[in-house]
Amino acid sequence: MIKEALQYVSDLKAKSMEPIVKEINGKTYCNMDLRRYDTEPMAEAIRSTTLTAMVDYMKNRSDELKESMIVHVVSPVKVELYSGLTKERKREYLFECNAIVPKFEFDRWYDQERFLIETQANFEVTSDMEVILKVSGNVEAKTTATCSDDGISQKTTIKQGIASKADVLVPNPVTLTPYRTFLEVPQPESQFVFRIKDVNSEPAFKLVEAEGGLWKNKAMENIKDYFNDQLRGSKVISRITIIS
Repeated sequence: MIKEALQYVSDLKAKSMEPIVKEINGKTYCNMDLRRYDTEPMAEAIRSTTLTAMVDYMKNRSDELKESMIVHVVSPVKVELYSGLTKERKREYLFECNAIVPKFEFDRWYDQERFLIETQANFEVTSDMEVILKVSGNVEAKTTATCSDDGISQKTTIKQGIASKADVLVPNPVTLTPYRTFLEVPQPESQFVFRIKDVNSEPAFKLVEAEGGLWKNKAMENIKDYFNDQLRGSKVISRITIIS
């Protein structure tokens, strides 16, 4: 009896492991998740931090590309390369680029030394940037006589020596070019609001984005133009669709 009971339990276990397929209201259902083993194997994506690496891959490893490929500019800091649809309506993900960009914090008050370091390290040199550096580098809380503010522009009176004074008009908005996308493409410029205030008897400065992120569209367009230029004349260009 014990042997028969064990055999009965074993049969129940075997039956419970068999998939049950039923059709309900014209829809087919299964009580188990089944995995197919006859599907086409997909490659694991290569990851890099530069657009140059992706271009080199497409030019030099064209044999690994399918007849239809897509370069998708996902954002100013991310680009993906994947195939067109396979017979099973899937895409092979071959390459991914993620830009390494400086992390200047907009809408944050910086002390004078940190502001001068961060702006020089994270922005291209332009005429407006030179003005901001000149103002922020010469303001001293202990020698600032007045600082008028009408909500749009600020005027700081800086004492130079004992007798002389100089009125410095802080420009607003300012047009600056921070590093915010891949370095292979032109960095889009955009407008910022530049502010100064006194914090614990020391000057503090900040930059606030003033155009609602329109620069992102320009950056993505620049990336798309980069791929068109780099792939022009290559044997793979006819197989590549670039979207952004």
